[in-house]
Amino acid sequence: MAAAAASCRSPLAWLFALAAALFFFSWYLLLDSAAGPAAARRPNEWFRPGGGGRRPVPGTKCDPAEALLRVFMYDLPPEFHFGLLDWKPPGFGGGVWPDVRDGVPDYPGGLNLQHSIEYWLTLDLLASEQGAPTPCAAARVRHAADADVVFLPFFASLSFNRHSRVVPPARDSEDRALQRRLLEFLAARPEWRRTGGRDHVVLAHHPNGMLDARYRFWPCVFVLCDFGRYPPSVANLDKDVIAPYRHLVANFANDTAGYDDRPTLLYFQGAIYRKDGGSIRQELYYLLKDEKDVHFSFGSVAGNGIEQSTQGMRSSKFCLNIAGDTPSSNRLFDSIVSHCVPVIISDEIELPFEDVLDYSKFSVIVRGADAVKKGFLMSLIKGISREEWTRMWNKLKEVEKHFEYQYPSQTDDAVQMIWKAIARKVPSIRLKINRLRRFSRFDTNKTDETLP
Repeated sequence: MAAAAASCRSPLAWLFALAAALFFFSWYLLLDSAAGPAAARRPNEWFRPGGGGRRPVPGTKCDPAEALLRVFMYDLPPEFHFGLLDWKPPGFGGGVWPDVRDGVPDYPGGLNLQHSIEYWLTLDLLASEQGAPTPCAAARVRHAADADVVFLPFFASLSFNRHSRVVPPARDSEDRALQRRLLEFLAARPEWRRTGGRDHVVLAHHPNGMLDARYRFWPCVFVLCDFGRYPPSVANLDKDVIAPYRHLVANFANDTAGYDDRPTLLYFQGAIYRKDGGSIRQELYYLLKDEKDVHFSFGSVAGNGIEQSTQGMRSSKFCLNIAGDTPSSNRLFDSIVSHCVPVIISDEIELPFEDVLDYSKFSVIVRGADAVKKGFLMSLIKGISREEWTRMWNKLKEVEKHFEYQYPSQTDDAVQMIWKAIARKVPSIRLKINRLRRFSRFDTNKTDETLP
């Protein structure tokens, strides 16, 4: 009898549990529907670091309609991109791209890493299409007519680093040969001919990347480290984007090393004797080398140079970032992730994302003419109070995410910040293209533009 009663209660308990589950699930759907649909793309989202993009459910592709930037990417042969990393398509007819859901080709370390932005941006575009994790600020589209910009996936910096030397019996370097083949490829493409390249994004972060082809790409949007080796007619801040270097020192996680825990007041370790605008390093060396609590010495990445820089920056309050052969260097970004307040002395430098980031809140920027005045720099640095330094130190920990390259990319990291910077150029790009088309109906001799 007891067994029979138990058998009757079991179905009743099961039905009660099912009814409760359905009740809570219905409430979830009601709350979810009340939240409303996803917001449409709004241009004002392009002007704040947190605007635009989302993190999709793993395995889903980014929706171009929701992305901040729609990007058409050429399916260039692997020799222009991942083939430079010795990646080969799997099997016969395996396509030109790796499946980034199953891991990605390794990028070489050392100094190669500082100019690796082509690699990170290309990976993020592939992730947007293949369904790998990404914030979806940019989404790849298959038709150029649906795109805001056209992306050129040539790993120009890696090509220069690996193939700029002439290898006999060849008369020219493989890097130059790749640039020529790239120009030939574009000359035959309707996407280029339609706009003359004005909506094309070209990545040449290494100062010597695209050394020959850069003058043919003057209408394009360049993504560069600085304008030091470009004439203003080819690259300038109105049309181009400045991107951060990939830092070489490790992130200072869980940093509690505040003012009193950093005994060195001012730190610099690197090449001292430089050409061009970098001669100021030598002047500052002779001014500062004997100052108390100042570390100013020669150093390089060879041996344990990166480890020495890591420890030196983490134990210093301020880190010098002085112009070298070019206006910029990765030292600024090493300083930022070490939470060592940067002291920037480079009159020609352009700073990444400066239209949305106020560098004066986490760095000290000094004119070169002032820095070389006897006693000026030390007086300036010593005049910064513990409270002001601590505010900048805390701000560095807040903004460092914007200078981080990683895969998978994360919201507001360097990759997403670059996409947003490119998106802010889109209205100007459209203006140029529309002006180009003003009298197209009367132009009977030429309907498209070839490479300049």
